[in-house]
Amino acid sequence: MGFRIGDRAPDFTAETTQGSISFHDWLGDSWGVLFSHPRDFTPVCTTEPGSLSKLETEFTKRSAKLIGLSVYPVSDHSRWLPDIREVTGFLPGYPLIGDHDLSVAKRYDMLPAEAGDAATRRTAATEATVRTVYLIGPDKGIKAMLVYPMTSGCNFDELLRLLDSLQRTAKCKVATPANWKQGEDVIIAGSVSDEDARRQYPGGWASPKRYLRIVPQPKGGARRGPERLAAFAVGVFGRDTSWGQGAQS
Repeated sequence: MGFRIGDRAPDFTAETTQGSISFHDWLGDSWGVLFSHPRDFTPVCTTEPGSLSKLETEFTKRSAKLIGLSVYPVSDHSRWLPDIREVTGFLPGYPLIGDHDLSVAKRYDMLPAEAGDAATRRTAATEATVRTVYLIGPDKGIKAMLVYPMTSGCNFDELLRLLDSLQRTAKCKVATPANWKQGEDVIIAGSVSDEDARRQYPGGWASPKRYLRIVPQPKGGARRGPERLAAFAVGVFGRDTSWGQGAQS
């Protein structure tokens, strides 16, 4: 059975390009991004580690550690790194896990139990399912999963946006709308009553529907007055909005 959001991320011990690690100990209290690619020395996979490395400082600012996985051994990862730097201009500063016996890929349900115990004599197509990204919280819970086909490389900008959303919603009782980006307005969570919302947001909220309450992003988000909130809601939903009960102009 596959993983669900909220499941505990399996722990494991593995060799990486930066030595042996115990995954949960390595994560510590940080968020984690575990991404996998089917094989080294293949076209799409070669573009991925360097592209993620380009954004590594942004993930570090968000207390998120990066780690990659391939079913190739660490020795092949080391030979592959110069190709990554030549193609992308960036050399990964994070570890790449060697999973030559497929144990981690199986533990994370990227491959079935009957997949064997060695990467040798397998083709890229047989590892097609090994292109998955797991976002893991400090509690070691799986917060999000993204699965890509063989022919489509990962969108790491979207991964960063998703991490921003997860961290914001973990700290505040809010949700983020479609296409949300850091600093934009958010939605008051459905678990928050109007009474509690008035205390938290004395300026009120835009409300195109009674169950949809739009407010400025708390703590560091771009503050918006009622006019800007209403304009935002019109831009997103294409209609005028009413203000939540108790809103102030």
